[in-house]
Amino acid sequence: MRTTRVAAATLGVALAVAACSSSSRPDFKAPPSTTTPTTSNAPSPLSSWTTYHHDAARTGYSDDQAEAGQVHKAWETPALDGDVYTEPLVVGGRRVIAATEANSVYAFDPVTGAQVWRAQLGTPVNGASLPCGDIDPSGITGTPVADPTSNTLYTVAFLAAGTHHELFALDASNGAVRWHRAIDPPGLAGRVEQERGALTIANGRVYVPYGGLFGDCGPYKGAIVSSALDGRGDLQSYIVPTTREAGIWHPGGPVVDRKGDLWVSTGNSDSTGNFDYGNAVVHLSPQLKSLDFFAPTNWLALNGSDTDLGSMGPALAGADRVVAAGKDGIAYLLDRAHLGNIGGAITSRRVCNGSAFGTAAVLGSTVYVPCTDGLVAVASVGDELAPPAWRRPGRAGPPIVTGALVWDLFGDGTLVALDLATGQQRFSTQVDAPASRFVSLSAATGRLFVAPKDTVMAFALR
Repeated sequence: MRTTRVAAATLGVALAVAACSSSSRPDFKAPPSTTTPTTSNAPSPLSSWTTYHHDAARTGYSDDQAEAGQVHKAWETPALDGDVYTEPLVVGGRRVIAATEANSVYAFDPVTGAQVWRAQLGTPVNGASLPCGDIDPSGITGTPVADPTSNTLYTVAFLAAGTHHELFALDASNGAVRWHRAIDPPGLAGRVEQERGALTIANGRVYVPYGGLFGDCGPYKGAIVSSALDGRGDLQSYIVPTTREAGIWHPGGPVVDRKGDLWVSTGNSDSTGNFDYGNAVVHLSPQLKSLDFFAPTNWLALNGSDTDLGSMGPALAGADRVVAAGKDGIAYLLDRAHLGNIGGAITSRRVCNGSAFGTAAVLGSTVYVPCTDGLVAVASVGDELAPPAWRRPGRAGPPIVTGALVWDLFGDGTLVALDLATGQQRFSTQVDAPASRFVSLSAATGRLFVAPKDTVMAFALR
């Protein structure tokens, strides 16, 4: 697997909140629970975008804005204190949330772009202190998640003190730290694990995925760790049963179905013989027990060529299908009730001439796949994957769908809106160049939000 770089510094876990002070201590202490944790996987309210790709199923779809009018840039923030790898979130229609590699979380007014608060959660890790990686410094890389029921924002910071990952629960109104606790996978070294994938909330818990650093150094393994939403009780975890690697590093993190089960894809393992859940789609219970898996017949060859299946997360298409694709550009159609284990795909089709990267958007049975050579619309029809309906050339980022348009930020910094059915371009503007292949968008309150590097931009859709 090749992810991005994580880095290290040495100051302790000083918690500073720029709009308010926090009484939280470095040792974990949860406050008395005053709210009932949410367990619903239903989409967020239309004025909000509280999790990566809008909902726990990672569809990337919202009907907040049926038609785009005269799209124009509404505001852009000054440069933040670090690069932004996370998708902007919108909480309650009143806060746009962005997190940086400097371990800062910012909240902005969605209408004016004015900064409402900033929480600084400790010194990030300096890249020179790590055995490999390509993010420097490395702080918050995975997209946070918000629980609107309790108005709590959850995020994971990579801290120089102890070179470990810490889960923070913040008051979304003002950034105050409610509690925090260590969240590294048990038995694994935090310094070689990278928390790139988005956090997700389901089953009254927050789930945190892990892969490795760019360069695949050290004894890392793919993993997911979960905590109760109030921070109490034991952590639960799933660690890929491999001797090394098989990271869960796709930026969308776990996909959650209507039953609360989780779906992830893994990257290469270092196995040269026995199957060890590398290059696989894995179906997990809410308690993080393995229920089923799929791997292509050439999983071992993919190991040898660093051709991860896990470069894109699984997409739940239609009522009972899964679409998975990776660096080799081949999409696999899977039966959600029985993934088929090794070689058990219903069918497969090449959809990318290059590689699939990031997170797809899903509308019904159609999956909008981000490829290194274009954005592709692919429909699952019964037991078939139809030929791509259209392709927009260029290095595509993770797309989203709002109203009748697909929005995407391409690698050359071009922000586009495409017709859902035909792929015809309806809007285009230059945002920044170049843009990371992992940058994704969000849409709420009639606006589109994007963070191409170290700023947040808002575009009015009407």
